[in-house]
Formats: sequence, C-alpha cells, structure tokens
Amino acid sequence: MSITQNYKLNIIQWYPGHIAKAEKNLKEHLKVVDVVLEVRDARIPLATHHPKMSEWVGSKTRVLVLNRVDIILPQVRQAWTQWFKSQGEVPYFTNAQQGQGVAAVSKAAQAAGVAINERRKSRGMLPRPVRAVVIGFPNVGKSALINRLLGRRVVESAARPGVTRQLRWVRISEELELLDAPGVIPARLENQEAALKLAICDDIGEASYDNQTVAAALVDIIKDGQTNDPDFLPEHPLRSRYTLDPTPLTGEAYLHALAEYRYKGDVEKTARTLLTDFRKGSLGPIPLELPPNE
Repeated sequence: MSITQNYKLNIIQWYPGHIAKAEKNLKEHLKVVDVVLEVRDARIPLATHHPKMSEWVGSKTRVLVLNRVDIILPQVRQAWTQWFKSQGEVPYFTNAQQGQGVAAVSKAAQAAGVAINERRKSRGMLPRPVRAVVIGFPNVGKSALINRLLGRRVVESAARPGVTRQLRWVRISEELELLDAPGVIPARLENQEAALKLAICDDIGEASYDNQTVAAALVDIIKDGQTNDPDFLPEHPLRSRYTLDPTPLTGEAYLHALAEYRYKGDVEKTARTLLTDFRKGSLGPIPLELPPNE
C-alpha cells in the first residue's frame, strides 16, 4: 500500500524533549535488562519499528509483540505471521486492552529467563526474576500490555502519545520484572511515508502534522488497498460509514466532498472525524501496511 507522492512533500517531525531524555535513560537501564519486549502497532508493523532496536537489543532476547490485533482482519495477521517467520522472527499478536495474547508474551519472556538462571545456578548464584523492558513508539499499547501482564492497573495508560514519562520497574511475579519505558521515536523521521502512517494511527504527537493532509492520505491508502489488496480490507469502509463513495475522487477531493455532504463544509471537522473513526475502528479493521513482496 503506497501513498501518493504528493504527501511526501509535507514534512512530519516530532521529537519532544521528554523522549530524548527517556532514550538516554533507557540506554543506561538496558545494561541490566535480560529481555526486550518490542511492541509495535499491528496496523503498521514496519512503520513502528525503531531503527535503533537492533543496537539496543544487542545479544539479548527480543520478543516481538504486534498489538491492536483486534483492528486487523485474520488474513492480515496470517500474512504478517508468515512474513515475519520468513525473516526468522515469531510475532506475538495481542489486544492489550482486552488481554488477548498477553499470556503467551509473558511465557516467552519468562522462557528467556530460564537460560539466565541456569547460568546463575551453575556459578553457585541464586535465581532472580527475569528483567524485561517494554520498548516501542508512543501510544502503541505498552502501558496497557504491562497492566495486563500484571493483572491490575499500575501504569497510567491513555489513548494519546506521550503519557508515560518516567522509567519505572514493575514486579510482575517472582519470575518477571518489567521496566515501563516512555515511547521512543527516531530523532528524525527520514521516511515520510512511515511518518504519515504514524500520524494516522495517532502514534506521534498531534502538533507535528496537519489533520487535513493526514486524513486525505488515509482516504488514498484505503482506496489503494481496495484496488490492490481487497481481501485484506472490509468491503467499502468509507461508503459504508459515510454513504459517500470515494472511488471517483482523490483523498483531498473526498475530504472536501464529505465536508459539504455531512459537516456543513467544515473540512477540519471532517478530517478529525475521519481520523477518529479510523483510530477507534469505526471504519472496520483496516491495515495501513501489508508484508512487502520479496
């Protein structure tokens, strides 16, 4: 699913001070971490992969978590599972808000600790809980995942990026300790197509982008998906939701037409409504990325 060239001209950048500080602190904490839980957004698994992840993980065990599985279709999940396995990775799909898939993530993290404690035992040392860190872009569901792993709400969670500001350890069980880290994001978003997808999914701060540009891009992505990958989207999501067919229109033209049709010509309100409806799943389970054809 590619986005038209027009939108790449709009530069999206977001790197608030608390994220820069968090990244510096994270590097210090990583020295004592055994396992990295990398959380990505299942709608955009590539755009929510941090380019520094391999550097941070090093030789540690990494558990790949694709959250928000509830807002993609089963065939999209299957396609990503196959693609990641072809890359030598096993993805764990979760809906952290509801708890789906979380037990498997916990088991994967604890399994990594077995080897660590075997080594400690061989040196005459007592076993200790596995130390895991949860890393990912803002608003991908890290805090919700930790709360589910713990079984009670200890970490503030909200549907906006940048809520978690401090690094803190949370004891999950006798076997597992988790470090909840604030969302991390590249200092510079070199890939503007990925930046657009982050904005559509509300995974970067709202101040960094123009709602109308991003909403128009969303329409174009949905149209592109309907044309090229119809099996991975619900049927006619925009027409079903707004009773206005986007087929003959560009994303920008559809935004203006929808504003006239339903929102008294208020294009900004229309853009915000479109984005909110997508983010809440009101348009149906729509992925913005599918596995690359290799």
